[in-house]
Amino acid sequence: MLSATLVLALGSFAPVQAQHASAPETALTAWTGVADAWEERVMTGGVVGSSIAWLHGGELHDLRTHGLADVEASRPVTDRTIYHWASITKTMTAIGIMQLRDDGHIDLDDPIVDYVPELRGVHNPFGSMEEITIRHLLSHSAGFRGGTWPYAGGEAWHPHEPTEWSQLVSMVPYTEIHFEPGSRYAYSNPGIIFLGRVIEAVSGDVFEAYVDKNIFSPLGMRESYFDGTPRPLREHRSNHYSVVDGTPVAGGLDFNTGITVSNGGLNAPLTDMAKYFAFLSGHGDHAVHASVLDRASLEEMWEPVVPMGENPMGDAFMGLSFFLYDLDGHRVVGHTGTQRTFYSFFVMDRASGSVVFAAFNTGGSGGGMPDTNDIRVSVSEQVVRTLFPELRGG
Repeated sequence: MLSATLVLALGSFAPVQAQHASAPETALTAWTGVADAWEERVMTGGVVGSSIAWLHGGELHDLRTHGLADVEASRPVTDRTIYHWASITKTMTAIGIMQLRDDGHIDLDDPIVDYVPELRGVHNPFGSMEEITIRHLLSHSAGFRGGTWPYAGGEAWHPHEPTEWSQLVSMVPYTEIHFEPGSRYAYSNPGIIFLGRVIEAVSGDVFEAYVDKNIFSPLGMRESYFDGTPRPLREHRSNHYSVVDGTPVAGGLDFNTGITVSNGGLNAPLTDMAKYFAFLSGHGDHAVHASVLDRASLEEMWEPVVPMGENPMGDAFMGLSFFLYDLDGHRVVGHTGTQRTFYSFFVMDRASGSVVFAAFNTGGSGGGMPDTNDIRVSVSEQVVRTLFPELRGG
């Protein structure tokens, strides 16, 4: 059990911002149910801090906050609280790849070894590494292992993530392709890191600078960044917590994702992420959005490439770095993020362009409370099964 003092501090919920776009009353009722369920789950689960938002018509309809961004400083979560979004970064890496494709610099069916020649040393029992393409990596169907490290670390001296490219290169002779490329889905963090290397090789920019120039800046995401928090934003950065025997243990305000930044280094407040999701939704400043990526190219990313299997939100498929769910003839686009004890998700109804997204700064230790992944799954499923159908007229 959390201490009574801490429970009192965590038990505040505030709708921070509401710019009401047109939505039917039944959808407003459904959203209230989603927000109430989120509130109950984070409170009873012992989540230290969390935020959830609904974007409709390209505007923030509602943004709600819970608890503390930093326990020691008694700093509450606000609309400017900066969370770590982990693997949702992958969707931006994929957009960078599509930008380079649309500009004529690459083709999605180019061999990955054309841009990352070190991968020629990977053991591929299914054929030549020349046969593994950028498209395979975008769709997690190349056959690479799931984790960045090839071992399941746990020692205190084990680094969280590789900090230098040379560390990944040194593992290439001990890396193998696990199935026929393109034949099935298997989530792979290294595969997306290799795409980050493609962006750097082709553009001449480091990955962070490329995304800042070509995604953050045009979309006005002025409080979004990778890894270490800029000095002016430190007061808004959320810590992250593992709950051990009922007590939240802080993991630190900052950590370095190193060479894996293109796989999961994104930090941002929900207000900035709303600008990104407005771009994905197709609502808002169409000229600015088109300058980032043509709408047809985004739609291409949301077409199934390989099946992922059954999911509570419908039949699941992998697109080009986006998760796709088909339920009752309608498609939902989304992704999740998990790193250390930061959790996040977004789901977008393709028909209406409505988006719900959330972030959490707490996880249980050793399988204990809170089960933040279960909270994430249940809330997103409720969105897909109750809110989105009302926006389509039932």
